[in-house]
Amino acid sequence: MSNQSFQARREAAVPRGLANMLPVYVDRAENAEMWDVEGRRFIDFAGGIAVLNTGHRHPKVVEAVKAQLDRFTHTCAMVTPYESFVALAERLNALVPGSSPKKTAFFTTGAEAVENAIKIARAHTGRPAVVAFSGAFHGRTLLAMALTGKVVPYKVGFGPFPAEVYHAPFPNAYRGVSVEDSLKALDLLFKSDVDPSRVAAIIVEPVQGEGGFNAAPPEFLQALRQLCTQHGIVFIVDEIQTGFARTGKMFAIEHAGVEPDLMTMAKSLAGGFPLSAVTGKAELMDAPIPGGIGGTYAGNPLATTAAIAVLDVIEEEKLIERSQAIGDKIAGRFRAMAQRNTLSAIGDVRNLGAMIAMELVKDRATKEPAPELTKALVAKAAEKGLVLLSCGTYGNVIRVLVPLTASDALIDEGLDIIERSLEELVAA
Repeated sequence: MSNQSFQARREAAVPRGLANMLPVYVDRAENAEMWDVEGRRFIDFAGGIAVLNTGHRHPKVVEAVKAQLDRFTHTCAMVTPYESFVALAERLNALVPGSSPKKTAFFTTGAEAVENAIKIARAHTGRPAVVAFSGAFHGRTLLAMALTGKVVPYKVGFGPFPAEVYHAPFPNAYRGVSVEDSLKALDLLFKSDVDPSRVAAIIVEPVQGEGGFNAAPPEFLQALRQLCTQHGIVFIVDEIQTGFARTGKMFAIEHAGVEPDLMTMAKSLAGGFPLSAVTGKAELMDAPIPGGIGGTYAGNPLATTAAIAVLDVIEEEKLIERSQAIGDKIAGRFRAMAQRNTLSAIGDVRNLGAMIAMELVKDRATKEPAPELTKALVAKAAEKGLVLLSCGTYGNVIRVLVPLTASDALIDEGLDIIERSLEELVAA
């Protein structure tokens, strides 16, 4: 068995649109490490794109799923439900911030959660329009693509998109877009393109994922909450990548101290099992008629059982506190690297908890993006045994999503690889 042979088979059997970043075929994984089919070890700084906050195969999650496997694997919760479905909804209702009574609906993917949140908002308000932001990523289904604020590769060749979706600039201090700029653009949007009385929802990521790990300032999220309340607009917070202890809070919106009307969740909710959720104010969640939302696999019993174990692990192992410590450690190391004259390609370092980014540029003065260097760094790190991800509207941001269960020694080993790799590339 070899990575090369598997890659050749993949290219013959799988369409090119379903790309794979690295030709590395995993044989087994544990916590924050993986071994490929050739026996080579990799440190995992990708976490399955933010799915593995509790690491690969956490013993508590594995034990819970094994026990569920011996009982049943599927009934369809819309036909004959089960206790873990209800118990997990109760847990999420209690965890999502705000004092309003909550209800939760389960789905399978993050895009499904987003689409259903929009459906719920439209059912509640009777309005059609939705506002999202530049740089946003909300999924690859048709409506989610329309909401997404990044063209390549997500929207190329797939139009036309659903109507009544509008975009406003997302605050980005490094790129010169202030909170005031964003709010002024929203005001102009409401004056020139869509009356706020026709807007069902505003959807926002508290920290943009694919957009470059740009954190929304608390005052921006507070202003959006106020704007939504003023106009009767449903305030949807997309926590699919930011949720479940990643940012130093259970959910990133907690940093702003506001209550969303609806929240979408997925990724690290179930420790690697496909599960997503929409949790929101009970009167909104009850807006669709019976049968209006759902899905055959929605809230699968293996996934709901895994998710309950994940929530227990986050609490028992104090992963919220751990995420802050990891963020301080990695961002501190990146900032120290940026102080070196030889690593002037590091234009910006930013983080909220353990959601950490390093933006690479050709010139610090002009801030011209360096996507080629970013791509090369990902490849060089992989050669040295580190799985790393890039992101950003310009493809020039290195992002770190290491499992929160990773040891300091393993994180240091990964950081050493990043530093050595970048040194080699800029010296070449």
